Amino acid sequence: MSTATRRAVLGALAFAALAAPGLPAFAQGQVLNLYSARHYQTDEALYANFTKATGIRINRVDADDAGILSRLKAEGAASPADVILLVDASRLWRGEQDGLFQPVKSALLEQRIPAQFRGADAGQGPQWFGMSTRARVLVYDKLRLKAADVDTYEKLASPALKGLVCTRSGSHPYNLSLWGSVLEHLGPQKTEEWLKGLVANMARPPKGGDTDQIRGVAAGECGVAITNTYYYARLLRSTKPEDREVVARTALVFPNQASWGTHTNIAGAAVAQHAKNRDAAVKFLEYLASDDAQRYFADGNNEYPVAVGVSTENPALMQMGRFKSETIPIAKVGANQVAVQQMLDRVGFK
Repeated sequence: MSTATRRAVLGALAFAALAAPGLPAFAQGQVLNLYSARHYQTDEALYANFTKATGIRINRVDADDAGILSRLKAEGAASPADVILLVDASRLWRGEQDGLFQPVKSALLEQRIPAQFRGADAGQGPQWFGMSTRARVLVYDKLRLKAADVDTYEKLASPALKGLVCTRSGSHPYNLSLWGSVLEHLGPQKTEEWLKGLVANMARPPKGGDTDQIRGVAAGECGVAITNTYYYARLLRSTKPEDREVVARTALVFPNQASWGTHTNIAGAAVAQHAKNRDAAVKFLEYLASDDAQRYFADGNNEYPVAVGVSTENPALMQMGRFKSETIPIAKVGANQVAVQQMLDRVGFK
């Protein structure tokens, strides 16, 4: 046998070995291109564990939700993105509407992720899946208010809270999703009236992030503030004296426990429309829904697991306690963002 023939035979055998049933489905050294709006250092171990388990290396591009969607539009079919991670339902809905994702039919994901936290399914599978949840709650000044004063979202517009409410920008995705939730529950007219009352109760113009709102409450600048649970959980877990002082001055309420439940938003994942490594991308989404990854979301960034049957022993989440969550599909909340943005413009909510 000639040298050339021998090489050809060996090459064919090597290819057959890689393609043979029962062997690892992904070759060592394969790269998955991830566009991520999750800017949490704790996620590094999450990605490293996926690479360790599969041999697939993750090449990550970081930006905010809006930046990622804009980049995908600009890149079009030439985009190298395989997986998209976004941190809000309204942005996931926007990406779906703009044709930036593709449907995924996965029995594992449909079993693990409740329908409430998935995109709409037209028969080919949802285009995105929630991978963790966070509640949009109220933090109040224990020296000035009682829990009963702020135990519903509706009370944020009550004249009794005149000059006491603090929040970040009304157009921030976290707030757009909350307003979209309220719209589902109250309807257009009552929601716009509520937003107008909320603006009238502002302690100061909206500014900063959620942690800034909590600190504003502790400093006496605000009486009550809107925040995601994981921001407060970080303070609960902190050993810094200044953070302990914030926790001592404030308390947290899960709103609407006697009615529709607290608004719960998601961080979610999608396979890019032009993904070059689709099989690996779906494998990554399924990995994010695994017990280990779900617990990591809870332990690493103080988020709640979204997968069915997964619990957490995160001390901060346990300290905040169990709560009743709303049950409306998160996709409906995202779809309301256009309507609520127009309301914000009409009532002067910056």
